[in-house]
Amino acid sequence: MTAAAQAMVQSRAARPLADGEVLRVENLTAHLHTGGGVVRAVDGVSFSLRKGETLCIVGESGCGKSMTALAILGLLPRPAGRIVDGHVALAGVGDLAALSPEAMRKVRGHAISMVFQEPMTSLNPVFRIGWQISEAILMHDSIGREAAKARAIAMLELVGIPSPQTRYDAYPHQLSGGMRQRVMIAIALACRPQVMLADEPTTALDVTIQAQILRLMNRLKTETGSSLLLITHDLGVVAQMATRVCVMYAGVIVEEAEVRALFADPLHPYTKGLLAAIPTARSGGVRRKLATIPGMVPNLARLEPGCRFAARCADVHERCMKAEPPLAAPRGSADQAAGMNSGPARAVRCWLHLPPGAPGGDQEAQP
Repeated sequence: MTAAAQAMVQSRAARPLADGEVLRVENLTAHLHTGGGVVRAVDGVSFSLRKGETLCIVGESGCGKSMTALAILGLLPRPAGRIVDGHVALAGVGDLAALSPEAMRKVRGHAISMVFQEPMTSLNPVFRIGWQISEAILMHDSIGREAAKARAIAMLELVGIPSPQTRYDAYPHQLSGGMRQRVMIAIALACRPQVMLADEPTTALDVTIQAQILRLMNRLKTETGSSLLLITHDLGVVAQMATRVCVMYAGVIVEEAEVRALFADPLHPYTKGLLAAIPTARSGGVRRKLATIPGMVPNLARLEPGCRFAARCADVHERCMKAEPPLAAPRGSADQAAGMNSGPARAVRCWLHLPPGAPGGDQEAQP
């Protein structure tokens, strides 16, 4: 982050965390400066994560899910990527977006960690896996190398690696894909972080191994007391893992809800489209045609006025083309009456469901 950008981020103090919150992302804005223009990859994203819960961020490829996680961890690609606004408040640490790279390195892997999508590119192929786990421990804890080795072996056992003493000396290429992902989880949890981010942790694995990894992450989250921010495009994973869900589209959150409410009564047209696109078994011998969402994701370097989903929406109205709706509690909800100040919120970014006079638009009645 440039000095000017860091000064802008620090110019507004982050609100204190509420009771039970371990992470709050507030108006996080991250841009990618490319030859084709400034890509608004993450554009004013806000959400909170409470102790012990699993929050899933779901959406199609290119919607900004992974960029949000990289921005939180200070791992945006340099020099193109930078945080230009917002706060990332972590319990016991403060605003991550305002930390220097040196300070962030001390926090990353200790108070907050990440399991990346492809372990073969995340693990160093020329170092043994035990050494890589031990180095993560030695970087953050003041213990000797033998104690670090003992903890690394214990972590390999904890994540279900057979013969952990032997596997400690194995190279990444000597392990299966599922085992490599377990090693990544062991590294992420080695220093018992408050928050673990997981970016599509089961994408490259077969269905059986996917189920094992998800069960493992659920169990370890409970045993270690960590909170989990899980990034995925798989709504089956969301149904199995999530406490709450944030649906992202074109760099913004378009809906937030508790997982049961989202599946039972989706509000945003994009969320409805995602749920309708889930393949289902034949009913009475009749095969249902697979639903799709027409059109393409907009160019984030050349966004048009209005709702970002308007060009693909079957319920689009004139107002949708003129003003982008805010993310707010839907009309008639308890969250609207309470102002969404605390606890899990139901929120949607759609004029069809927002009350008259919602911030970001005029006072006319909703379409």
